[in-house]
Amino acid sequence: MLRPTGSWVAMPTPFGVDGKVDFGAFKILIDRQIAYGTSELFVLGSAGEVTLLELEEKKEIVRQVIKMTKGRIPVFFSCAALSTPASVDFARFCESEGADGVIFTIPPYVMIPQSSAFVHLDTCMSATSLPCGIYNNPTRLGVNVDPETIKKLADLHPNFVTDKEAMPSVKQLVQIKRLCGDKLNILCCDYPTYSIVIPTLALGGNGTANIGGNIIPEEAAAYSRPWTDMKIIEECREGYFKWYPLLQELYALSNPIVIKAALNILGLPGGSLRKPYEDYTGPHFERLKTMMIEMGVVAKYSVK
Repeated sequence: MLRPTGSWVAMPTPFGVDGKVDFGAFKILIDRQIAYGTSELFVLGSAGEVTLLELEEKKEIVRQVIKMTKGRIPVFFSCAALSTPASVDFARFCESEGADGVIFTIPPYVMIPQSSAFVHLDTCMSATSLPCGIYNNPTRLGVNVDPETIKKLADLHPNFVTDKEAMPSVKQLVQIKRLCGDKLNILCCDYPTYSIVIPTLALGGNGTANIGGNIIPEEAAAYSRPWTDMKIIEECREGYFKWYPLLQELYALSNPIVIKAALNILGLPGGSLRKPYEDYTGPHFERLKTMMIEMGVVAKYSVK
């Protein structure tokens, strides 16, 4: 089964001036990721403003993105929803449309116990034959998926292939790897406050599920490679340390606020944000632009 490895970029959802999803812009952003060596794409995640999209908009994004990417780059779609049945229904829709894989989360706000988290994810994974994974983000969702729960799911579901971790605990990473071995590909977020990229790869993790790759795709692909030899290890450290200040800027506010601003600086169609998000302006925007110029990002990637 397909297993995300390397740089798995979480895509923003571009909107046109009319506020509708801009599929022409989507194709430009996707083509750019393919050109610069991104391994896989993650669509409809938190960077995609998923909670601000209507169900029919999400379905049309699935349809159109599959047309743009099939046979070119694998795409996993988030099936995050407010209930288990809604997650199941969307996963089945994605499968019917020919998606490469799906990702499940704990429903936000409900603060369910670990036993209910297991039942929810078990039900979701049982509903599809697609490669699937979990996006473990307790900061946004309120509940951590414990390593023991992840192991139970991995033992039960051959199609459970990846775990995206977004939480500041090396202990969690160690326990998942210790309990699950090679049953799962472990990828981590590139949130610099957590700084788990190097620990994840050092423990035998398989890459990053990142937002930095939206702006520096070639560099993110380089520092997201699994550690198979010393050359890759040294290049990873060097590249990650170099680009760490930019990641700090990109995560200055919740995704995708700064990401869209950075894309627009490059002349790429990041588009606007949906309310209640507000566009990134003022001194912070100018600081981001200056950093992108000084680090050579604008010279390399600008299409203006």
